[in-house]
Amino acid sequence: MTREELKAAAAAMLDRAYCPYSHFPVGAALECADGTVFTGCNIENAAYSPTICAERTAVAKAVSEGHRDFVRIVVAGRCRDFCVPCAVCRQVLRELAPDIEIICLNGAGEERVFTLPELLPHSFGPEFLS
Repeated sequence: MTREELKAAAAAMLDRAYCPYSHFPVGAALECADGTVFTGCNIENAAYSPTICAERTAVAKAVSEGHRDFVRIVVAGRCRDFCVPCAVCRQVLRELAPDIEIICLNGAGEERVFTLPELLPHSFGPEFLS
């Protein structure tokens, strides 16, 4: 999948987001090393803590289908600034894909690319539990 197709897949998920409380839709498209792509959107809940972000939705779908080798993820929002993963999503990505490329889009479709260490410096990972 091309970079533009991956960005379009993430942006398409904005319309599927269930966000009646925040009114802040987020879409994600996660690409695996073999080219398989899993998409996700944020799904809110009135109790708040059961809410799941778009990035974690995509990761959960991928892992549940046997994929764990992630190369890049696009995170799309409709905001002016770039839509970056929250801290919980950063930690989940750190667990499974510490070298992942993170492409963040704003509402105009402009992108900014980050590495995970840029977004989550001095992170905690499974190697600390050995």
